Amino acid sequence: MASLPVLNQPPRRSGALLEQLTRRMRLHAESVLTPLGLRPRHLVALTVLRDQHGSTQQALSTTLMMDRANVVGLLNDLETDGLIERLRSPEDRRRHLVQLTDEGGKRLAKAEFALARVEDEVLCALDTGQRDTLYDLLQLAASGHGVDGTAADAALSCVTDAPAATPECLGEAEDTETC
Repeated sequence: MASLPVLNQPPRRSGALLEQLTRRMRLHAESVLTPLGLRPRHLVALTVLRDQHGSTQQALSTTLMMDRANVVGLLNDLETDGLIERLRSPEDRRRHLVQLTDEGGKRLAKAEFALARVEDEVLCALDTGQRDTLYDLLQLAASGHGVDGTAADAALSCVTDAPAATPECLGEAEDTETC
């Protein structure tokens, strides 16, 4: 059975390419993180804790976009390895503050150094300027904000500037997935 073309779709979509690149990056990253006793989710949590100089468990759950029960399991792993410590909040004894330990900071630094090599391998086809541009574009896309920093303008321009944004796709059609 021959596949039918999708109407009003540009021939170049980035989703599949981003997924392919993500898979390559993840496979390479896991190969260097495993000897350090880390998984990608550990790395993300350690990075957030370092960058925010600690966090409450609840705030970490929100930042990581993870269920609280899953965050507790993640923190249990990290605490068992001595990479983080949980302390009772002096302001509210019901809350736990989570901080990176010295060992956690050292392990994170080793992981980031190893991941820099991974990034060099995966992005070897790009020169330094292209990598900088890629990073800036990915950061902009991930933020969900427009160039001027406002989310509302970005959302509106995403809808109205999209190649498939026909009048039917801007709210008059019932099924927007066909647009």
